[in-house]
Amino acid sequence: MTGTHDNLAYEQAHGSGLQDHLGYRLVEWTEDHAVVELDVQNHHCNRAGILHGGVLTTLMDTASGYAVCFCPVPGNVRKSLTLSLTTNFLGMARDGLVRVVARKQGGGRKVVFTEATAYDADGNVIGTSTGTFKYHRGSEDPSGVPRDA
Repeated sequence: MTGTHDNLAYEQAHGSGLQDHLGYRLVEWTEDHAVVELDVQNHHCNRAGILHGGVLTTLMDTASGYAVCFCPVPGNVRKSLTLSLTTNFLGMARDGLVRVVARKQGGGRKVVFTEATAYDADGNVIGTSTGTFKYHRGSEDPSGVPRDA
């Protein structure tokens, strides 16, 4: 369980530039599962005043990528790249918390599949996605590679 907390804490403290810009948070991360949250602000919205589809897609892509890259070894990481992401917009959010829950659905040693669901602050489904991801070299192994390698 130490690895779970160590790598989650590291990711929470060392987000990407995009994460810093948008303000989303990785709030849960375990094997084959990840949850990302965002407090919707005006700069996340389109001209109609609703959460921009590109922002929602980014959240689903991000959560899905985390879902396939959990690493239980403290100090090690796993990395992947998105090969495809199909999104479905089923509702909208104007404000409040958006929560995306992603799960690894299967796959092989190098290519894996995901499914994600996005919820508004009231728990209504506002989007879904299915994704195909490919592991970076060395990340096929659940033990990952050293973070600084």
